[in-house]
Amino acid sequence: MPYKIVASQCTSCTACEAECPNEAISEAGGTFVIDPDKCTECLGHFDMPQCVAVCPIDDTCIIDTKLPRYQAAE
Repeated sequence: MPYKIVASQCTSCTACEAECPNEAISEAGGTFVIDPDKCTECLGHFDMPQCVAVCPIDDTCIIDTKLPRYQAAE
């Protein structure tokens, strides 16, 4: 499942944007958002999602359970 950023908790620190290997994170309306079509949960790049690893606020980058889990192209 792709990750999402809880807008009410995002401090717009920009830490996550530069760390995303898929360029899935961008600024929108004063906070940051994750494009679910680009988010691969960092699979194949890192052991853990980099947005989660660098976010200074716990539970701000979370799994979006409304969307299906990322499937790598075969």
